[in-house]
Amino acid sequence: MIDLTSYKMPLLDGNPQALSEYQGKVILIVNTASKCGFTPQYQGLETLYKKYEEQGLVILGFPCNQFGKQEPSDNSEIGSFCQKNYGVTFPIFEKIDVNGESTAPFYEDLKTQVSGILGTKNIKWNFSKFLIGRNGEVIGRYAPITKPEALEEIIKKALKGE
Repeated sequence: MIDLTSYKMPLLDGNPQALSEYQGKVILIVNTASKCGFTPQYQGLETLYKKYEEQGLVILGFPCNQFGKQEPSDNSEIGSFCQKNYGVTFPIFEKIDVNGESTAPFYEDLKTQVSGILGTKNIKWNFSKFLIGRNGEVIGRYAPITKPEALEEIIKKALKGE
């Protein structure tokens, strides 16, 4: 279980956002990058968000520059890129580290909830995904190659509480 009341993180505009605001929702967490081969997944993420937002889905993007230096931009540039190229309307937070000594505490918590392939804790690459149910339970961890649309059936079940 993830206790969302424990975390407050800054959005791209610098304003702190209490993650408790998303309690009771189905949450898809994604570490993102603007210059990655998986960057077109922003489009699939936005499609899912628009389709299921009213039913309780929220997608939270966390830009990260730890993989191939594929997110070198500052917060303003990241926001402009996401909006201009993919029409992103879901919340995007300030750049964070998802591995190493400077890992954001929220990500440390996520990684201890469910391990990756072969039991690894570390995030493998940009566009790794975690799905959290309405009750705070981490439903799954998904590889960067998993396209957002491949998660649609799992998301629909989570939204129904299944």
